[in-house]
Amino acid sequence: MDEQQKHPESQRPAASASPPSSGGAPTGVPGQVKRHRGRNIALIVAALVILGVVLWRWHPWGGPGGGASGASAASGASGARSPGGRGGRAAMANLAQPVHVATAVQGEMPVVLTALGTVTPLATVTVLPQLSGVLQDVYFKEGQMVKKGDVLAQIDPRPYQISLENAQGVLVRDEALLQTARLDLKRYQTLLAQDSIASQQVDTQASLVRQYEGTVKSDKANIDSFKLDLVYTRITAPVSGRVGLRQVDPGNYVTSSLSTGIVVITQLQPISVIFTTSEDNLQQIIQHTQNGEQLSATAYDRSNTVPLEAGSLKTMDNQIDTTTGTVRLRAIFQNNNTRLFPNQFVNTRLLVDTIKDAVIVPTTAVLNGSMGQFVYVVKADNTVTVRPVKIGPVDGERTSIKSGLQVGERVVTDGSDRLREGAKITIPADRPRGASGAHAASGAAAASGASGASGAHARHGRHASQASQ
Repeated sequence: MDEQQKHPESQRPAASASPPSSGGAPTGVPGQVKRHRGRNIALIVAALVILGVVLWRWHPWGGPGGGASGASAASGASGARSPGGRGGRAAMANLAQPVHVATAVQGEMPVVLTALGTVTPLATVTVLPQLSGVLQDVYFKEGQMVKKGDVLAQIDPRPYQISLENAQGVLVRDEALLQTARLDLKRYQTLLAQDSIASQQVDTQASLVRQYEGTVKSDKANIDSFKLDLVYTRITAPVSGRVGLRQVDPGNYVTSSLSTGIVVITQLQPISVIFTTSEDNLQQIIQHTQNGEQLSATAYDRSNTVPLEAGSLKTMDNQIDTTTGTVRLRAIFQNNNTRLFPNQFVNTRLLVDTIKDAVIVPTTAVLNGSMGQFVYVVKADNTVTVRPVKIGPVDGERTSIKSGLQVGERVVTDGSDRLREGAKITIPADRPRGASGAHAASGAAAASGASGASGAHARHGRHASQASQ
């Protein structure tokens, strides 16, 4: 009794390990349900993996042999494939490539020398006062166009007016002395003829007359100098052009040694452009200019697309720059619309010559390769062949062909990056309207066949999963 009370757990009945009767609830059901669900999940995962491998190998980007198996499946489903289907890159290479073409024509090709130039005014003048004084008035506005001789500013003229009047007074006095000396000389000469005076006195009087004549002449020169000073008090424009920013305000005392000047005038009409060209082009230019011919020059903007002004070649420098092997040229432009501005960078095109009856193609048709420059020539059967060419002068979007191409031949201008020797091409303008619909229908059939094959693979995977379950 005491042992049973001390260890009551030993008296508990042990759980029966025998299976229960068919009428009772089984004690091991939860574990069996979990194992059954685990097998179902494993089967589903296996089926999905098999389906993924099949689809991956059937798709065009599948592994080796995948493209072939996919092609056979697709051919069984749809019976035919469109050219853009699952044939891979090899099939795409055999397709006709769409391109744009142009016909080589005959025409005139200008020989143009293009160079970067700088707009340089023919005259840039810093207006300086020629005498000292207080600047009373300024009559110009900044940025104004002025003509030669227009009054720009006024210096106080009163000191120079007083000096002029003083010089005029001195002249009157000296002229009176000269007149008296001449009368005395005349009397002395009469007395000398009567032998009443010595000849020395007559000679002295004649010398005095010449002194007074010199004094009078000097007085007149002083008067002219002061008159010129009065003219200089009115500061005028030495050239026609555009005035810049004012450097001195009215009320300041200015001198002839003023470093900045009062204003700067720049001549804009006409104006020049200085540019350089290679010494190799010098003889060609000289042949035309030495006969008096004027070569046409055109100034373009910095992007070399918009023409700004047309002019002509004026002159060239007298020596070649040994460091660069170039010579400087100056072209003159009337610049009536003031589209050229001093120190502006422009692209100058100098028309040197014009080639008659040249073979001309678009510039985009000429390509560069290991064999040099070439074009793709379109043959009658809509295939292309590589043709090496020698090019001549280039004028923007047009290129002249010296040899290798005949007038009337067609060349590829766009889409040549997908071509090779003997490649087939299609020209969008020549393609029939029904072609695109046929290709679309073929593509749709191929797509429907592919989707059907994909659905068949999916259904096969599901049946396999159910059978394994």
